[in-house]
Amino acid sequence: MQRRDDGPPFADRLINGLTLGFFAVKLGTLLVNAFTFPRLKAATDPARPSRASILIPARDEAHNLRETLPPLLAQGALEVIVLDDSSTDKTVEVARELGARVISGQPLAAGWVGKTWACQQLGQAAHGELLIFTDADVHWHPGALRAVVAELERTQAGLLSIFPRQDNRTLGERLLTPQVDTTILSLFPAPLLRLPYAAAAANGQVMAFRRATYEKLGGHACVQAELLEDVTFARRVKGAGERLSLALGREFIGVRMYQSYPQSVRGLARSALPLHGGRRELLVVNTVLQAVFYTLPLLRRQRGLVALGLLESLAVRWLTGRNRTSELAEVGMTPLQPLFYVPVVWTAIRKRTRWKGREYEV
Repeated sequence: MQRRDDGPPFADRLINGLTLGFFAVKLGTLLVNAFTFPRLKAATDPARPSRASILIPARDEAHNLRETLPPLLAQGALEVIVLDDSSTDKTVEVARELGARVISGQPLAAGWVGKTWACQQLGQAAHGELLIFTDADVHWHPGALRAVVAELERTQAGLLSIFPRQDNRTLGERLLTPQVDTTILSLFPAPLLRLPYAAAAANGQVMAFRRATYEKLGGHACVQAELLEDVTFARRVKGAGERLSLALGREFIGVRMYQSYPQSVRGLARSALPLHGGRRELLVVNTVLQAVFYTLPLLRRQRGLVALGLLESLAVRWLTGRNRTSELAEVGMTPLQPLFYVPVVWTAIRKRTRWKGREYEV
């Protein structure tokens, strides 16, 4: 008697179906964002960068400021202020020599996170109508400030947050940091992010506020204890009835977030738990699911499912303008990225996290 072939076991069919659904949602979101996610554009109207204060919290950032501060000072802002947050290197000397205004940060106040406390002091010291907070490792290319001001005017947003184009130079950087772009562009459709009281997202690397909005919220005091202050700020902006806008930095604003794999692990671990609502079990489950959807098809030689993951990564690089050969080569590592993320999870689920020489309870 010939044995009947019932096909793959139910568990395999279920996993394959879930994987297909997962990629259908993510690729669909990418398609929507390809047409709707704003990109910074060259200003064609007389945008006035002189209305803006550019504000940089800096703690041991001399190595970054040497490279990023000169083009930032050339943007034509009303002022560029660097707050020295108890640096032990030559941050103060470098910033002053290059021509920025430098202020000394006050000792960390109780109940505050280092960055939010530094930004609160910067906001109080600034004179501009627009307050633009940016990290010391962010690269502002010619015309960037005019493009940001023009985008703020176009959207009439109270807060405009920019996602800089990543500049990954070593293999260690490429193992994890590209996931930052993938998360925002493949999970959050831009039209949804613009709706009041809907999902909110932002990037603390570049946060441009209208002063009226910033003061209405109470400045950084409204996020003083938050390790993931950018997303919380975005929620506060929407909750106050103000408009939130996002844009990709493309050729105008870039960033080299980390310079090695260990740095990437420490940096991403700082935000991993807050992104999962502070729930360690949710972070672990999500990482396991990522391995099921991305890595398992590779182990099972399911070429079609592997191709969907590669297509997603390729689309993200096209959207962000990361199309050099070395950047496109990162796509080949996509199925293994959940494995590279395991040390991030291990670091994040500990009771305390360390960042910029300070420890925080999580």
